[in-house]
This record gives sequence, C-alpha cells and structure tokens, in this order.
Amino acid sequence: MTRLPPALILGAALSGLFLAAALVSLLWVPHAIDGVAIANRLQPPSATHLLGTDQLGRDILSMLMVGAQTSIAVAILAVGIGVALGVPLGLAAAANRGSWLDEIIMRGNDLIFAFPSLVIAILITARYGPSATNAILAIGIFNIPVFARVARGAALPIWTRDFIRAAQTAGKGRIRISAEHVLPNIANLLIVQATIQFSLGILAEAALSYVGLGAQPPTPSWGRMLSEAQTMIYTHPMLAVLPGLAIVMTVLGLNLMGDGLRDALDPRLRRGRA
Repeated sequence: MTRLPPALILGAALSGLFLAAALVSLLWVPHAIDGVAIANRLQPPSATHLLGTDQLGRDILSMLMVGAQTSIAVAILAVGIGVALGVPLGLAAAANRGSWLDEIIMRGNDLIFAFPSLVIAILITARYGPSATNAILAIGIFNIPVFARVARGAALPIWTRDFIRAAQTAGKGRIRISAEHVLPNIANLLIVQATIQFSLGILAEAALSYVGLGAQPPTPSWGRMLSEAQTMIYTHPMLAVLPGLAIVMTVLGLNLMGDGLRDALDPRLRRGRA
C-alpha cells in the first residue's frame, strides 16, 4: 500500500482544523460577534471567554471562527475564478501554439501580471468601494494568468505525444482533444497549483482587509483584526498574535498539503520514494 507523504497528512490536519472551525461557526459560536460590551473589554482568557475579549468586548475565539469563514470563502471563490477562466485560456493557447490567439492570451497575461492584486483591488475599490466581493474580484483576476501559464506550460508537451496524434488522425478537433486528453493529463499539476493559490488567496485577503480594502465591519476578518490590534501591540499583544497565528498556521497547512499532493500525485516522485 502506498504511504501518504507526511507533509500531506500534517497539512491536511492543519487545513482541516480551520475548515472545521469555519463550518462550525456557520451554526454556532461561543458568543455573538456583533455585540459591543465595553464592560467586558480586554479580558484575559477565562472559562467564559477561552481566548479573552478584544477592545470592544467581543469574544476573540468567536471572531477567529467567523473570520475563518471570510478568509476561506474569499480564497475559494478567487481560486475558482482563476481556474474557470485561466485553465481554458491556457489550454487554448497550447492548442494554438505560435498563432495570433496564443500571442494575445500570453500578452494579456503579462499585462495582468504587471498589476499586483493589491493594485487591482485599489483600482476596483476606487470605483465600487471596498468589500469582500471586490477583494474576490481582485484576487481572482490576478489568479487568471497564473493558471493560464501553468495550464499552457503543462499542456505543450502533451500535444507532442503519440496519443494526441492518434486523436487528431481520428478526426477530433482541438477543443475536444484539450478536454478529453490534455486536461486529464495535467489535472494533477492544476490541483497542486490550486492549493498553492488558495494559501496565497488567504494571505491576499488578510492583506486587503488589513488596509481596509477587504471585508467591511461588522464582518470579521483576520486581516482587520490585525489592523485593529496594532495600536495595542505592546499592551495587549495577544490581540495581534492570535489572528496572525491563525493566518500563519492556515497558510502553512495549505502549503504543506500542496507539497504533499505534489509528491503523492507525481509518479516519478513515488518511484523515487519506493
């Protein structure tokens, strides 16, 4: 029986912990997150508030649990945009290598890469205002050329294989060959890349929320929790440490899971371990 890579097991455990917190918070949280209780502000950890309270008297554990919803939802939707638009563009570019279509797609990718997600978010929010939706659009737009490049680079060698020539001889068109033969052969690489972009999406959402361009109050966000805690970093450091630790552990778990998936799905690496 094939052993799972330790990185995959550890990464899945860490990622699963925060995913479970987000799912549980959909149904239950220890305390309401929309209430302000100044009398309970900045309380230390206790049986009532396991991680204490923030400067407005809100339960930190509840804020972290609901904040996981925001981070995960933004990252999933942003990666979904990148996959849904970037992969078909990459496959189309590979199927028409050297043509005007390939050139247009790749130069368009270069244009998007010239603007980081934060700059794209600033442009979007300047027109439509800051929100989680606009953060999703900004991160998703930046993900499109990532997946387009990965899909094109992985698909190009596939088009030189004998079974592709056989499919062409059988009369199959480029679109059908890309869907039936090329995509299944590069799916493993796309899955690994999606895991990596998911972790980067969580970081990007935290960064956008930190500067006020992401989810807006009263929706909790790990990035905004960091921003609100920066003025009390010396007097109450746990207000910044806890959301920062949540971001670090989630991103670490996803990166470990991505490395583990790469090792598990790549047959050459499996043979090397054997």
